[in-house]
Amino acid sequence: MELTWRVSQLIHLCLFSQTWLSGYCHLYNNRYAGDKVVRIIPQSDDEVNEVKNICSQLQVDLWQPSTFGNILNNTTTDVHLSNTSSETLLTYLRRANVKHSILVQNLQNVIEQQNHSTLRRKRRSLPKYDYEDYHPLEEIVKWMHHMNRTHSNLVHMFSLGTSYEGRPLYVLKLGAKPSSAKKSSKREVWIDCGIHAREWIGPAFCQWFVKEAVTTYKTDPVMRKIMDLLYVYVMPVFNPDGYHYSWTHDRFWRKTRSKMRFNCYGVDANRNWKVKFCEEGASFNPCDSTYCGPYPESEPEVKAVAQFIHKRRKFIKIYLSFHAYAQMILYPYSYQYDAIPNYKCVESAAHKAVQAINSAYGIRYRHGPAATTLYLSSGSSMDWAYDIGIPYAFAFELRDTGYYGFLLPDGLIRPTCIETTLAVKNITMHLLRKCR
Repeated sequence: MELTWRVSQLIHLCLFSQTWLSGYCHLYNNRYAGDKVVRIIPQSDDEVNEVKNICSQLQVDLWQPSTFGNILNNTTTDVHLSNTSSETLLTYLRRANVKHSILVQNLQNVIEQQNHSTLRRKRRSLPKYDYEDYHPLEEIVKWMHHMNRTHSNLVHMFSLGTSYEGRPLYVLKLGAKPSSAKKSSKREVWIDCGIHAREWIGPAFCQWFVKEAVTTYKTDPVMRKIMDLLYVYVMPVFNPDGYHYSWTHDRFWRKTRSKMRFNCYGVDANRNWKVKFCEEGASFNPCDSTYCGPYPESEPEVKAVAQFIHKRRKFIKIYLSFHAYAQMILYPYSYQYDAIPNYKCVESAAHKAVQAINSAYGIRYRHGPAATTLYLSSGSSMDWAYDIGIPYAFAFELRDTGYYGFLLPDGLIRPTCIETTLAVKNITMHLLRKCR
């Protein structure tokens, strides 16, 4: 479907950086001036391959999907073009008669107009933590400490280690401590957000879910059952270095920030897991956005999480990872088309989760195996979690389908988080019903 970008309808996205607040004229040093976002709509596998080749040559930033798939399961690709590369690709698309539309004419203008709107709203806001806003890393960390201090009966904060740049990898453990009469080895759920730095709605959801868990524990029987019978680990920012960088230097930074060859930085943390490493859907080029890394678990963030989950694999029964954008709930496999052994049960859980999302605001999500629903990819956290024995492993692609993309307005945080919380509760209750 062809979409147009209406800048006047974009509202309230918190995009200010320290440099801008210090008096500079443009956010991110005006780096997106003249940049475009183009939706490419190939009509055949030959067109997919041709577009893939030229995009690789130009080293454009693929927004959605993050790699090219087969025409059978992907009909559109959103591409972020720099001012210097946009005319080259657009000329090719016109001459090759490849269907396309320009979603954003000047990305810098969109970012700055959103920022001005947000600053006006912030001046009117109350001095309390706003769950309907995006927050920089330092504010999220302070919030985690606050939740740990003020809800000690339900929240325990700890660190898995440190990132490449030395930032703590904080996790919140949610759940009521079992009484002495009960067994202490409760089953567990893992939730992570922010593997990809630019997907700000992920960390916003993780914070929302924690808030809902502690504030509705006494009033919501479903949440109370989850917190009484399970432990839920929530990692709001998996990739703190990249997330911080997306606030201060590059709004659309995707990877980690480790130093690589050819003066390139970062690894795609969702291609760095020890499962079919660097095969289909990943790149060996350190400058590519889907670079898999020099070896599995090369990134300290991935290694720390992998070690923790592997040690807890007998207890962790659900793995949930939150991304953006596409409005999908995906389950294994990503790296092959074969069905997983417990397909019926996992498919049932995904189907009911999609229904739960739709029940809130009528938003439609697709669901299914990642390889056939989205595209083939290797080295993903979801596949890794499933292959080490976690029976329910899902990757969420949150709102929207490309109208806003990574610039989802903060006015849509609340509805997105409300519907997603319903899905998470639904999947978790599916586990408690012992579906096999």
